[in-house]
Amino acid sequence: MTQELGKLLIVIGATILLIGILLWSGFGAGWIGRLPGDIRIEREHSAFYFPIVTCLVLSLLLSLLFALFRR
Repeated sequence: MTQELGKLLIVIGATILLIGILLWSGFGAGWIGRLPGDIRIEREHSAFYFPIVTCLVLSLLLSLLFALFRR
């Protein structure tokens, strides 16, 4: 049980590290948060932003990654 928890924590940490390195290098600067379907409402004195499609894509990618490590 604790060995599986340790593996899970290592996978989560490695994933966060990889995503951090990719974002730091500027990889996602062009499309993360700017996909078609992301909600952006800007007015004179306020702005509302909800990246729904970006969240769905990242969720799908992370689910696939975890499914690969689970096997």
